[in-house]
Amino acid sequence: MSQNRRRFLQASGLAGAAGILPAAAEAAPPRPAPGAPQPMPRGLSFCTLRGGGPTGGSAPTLGIRTRRGVLDVKRAEAQFRTGAPVLIDDVLHGRGNLAALPVLVERAVGDPGAARFFIAEAEAPFGPCVTDPEKIICVGLNYRAHAAEAQQPAPEVPILFNKFTSALNHHRGTINVSEENARAFDYEAELVVVLGRAARNVPEDQALDYVFGYCCGHDFSARDLQMRTSQWMLGKAGDGWGPVGPWLVTADQVDPASLTIECLVNGEVRQSSNTSMLIHDCRRLVSYCSRYMTLRPGDIIFTGTPEGVIAGYPAEKRVWLKPGDRVVTRIEKLGELEFGLT
Repeated sequence: MSQNRRRFLQASGLAGAAGILPAAAEAAPPRPAPGAPQPMPRGLSFCTLRGGGPTGGSAPTLGIRTRRGVLDVKRAEAQFRTGAPVLIDDVLHGRGNLAALPVLVERAVGDPGAARFFIAEAEAPFGPCVTDPEKIICVGLNYRAHAAEAQQPAPEVPILFNKFTSALNHHRGTINVSEENARAFDYEAELVVVLGRAARNVPEDQALDYVFGYCCGHDFSARDLQMRTSQWMLGKAGDGWGPVGPWLVTADQVDPASLTIECLVNGEVRQSSNTSMLIHDCRRLVSYCSRYMTLRPGDIIFTGTPEGVIAGYPAEKRVWLKPGDRVVTRIEKLGELEFGLT
């Protein structure tokens, strides 16, 4: 492990197996009435396990990061029956007993046969940390230095475009660029905001109250398709071009206005900035989007990428991404999201 990566992981609280272990609780809280509103979870880092994790099967299940490894919530819930939800979509929509989640973690960690509930992070079959967003909203040119390298003025209002759920991808996933009718593939490391409450016409000073949490994201792009017309979508919405995860970290643990963000290609740092450099910060983005559409639980907002993209290089120095490349988005407190190109 490099010195820089070690320092980053230590500062992020993600080094080694040190995860978020909720406070002790002796009994599962009462189950809420059906449809009753529930507070959003706090102090947890969620993920999706493809194929049900250690339980096997084809259906995904919810995972929670702990000191013991990744808790397979479905398997633990089958044993302890706390009423906790077993899918990230249920957590985001407040289905099941959300308050039982930290209790379930404690019981699983303390069980004499605890090993059966956990999987090592290095072996975890991660899925997208958000699996079924109604909307995937993206923001363009949202760092001044990135706008400058694109030879564009800093936008006075957010520039919005979209991806689709078919763009979702996961940690240690792949993007099959060799099958695409494009050649100018580029990286864009981004902070992603995940909504936890329905939001419409929300003022900026209340906007973050509607946020469930944050995760690493990557707005993978094909510049030749993006610039074919004045609309960017074609170069942004390809299959698997929106990896998110591996961790969805609850909002109480993160200050989105001050996070180190980096992109690495084959181990080389290509982008390095801080979310304090965002032109339109997370508060403004949530508020702005909510003026024109209702944001729903599970909706995600890619907040924009910093400078350093390949398209910002002089034409003669551009070396586009290619099969075999490995790309990492690294964000303070959120971890690392890696994928490969085939």
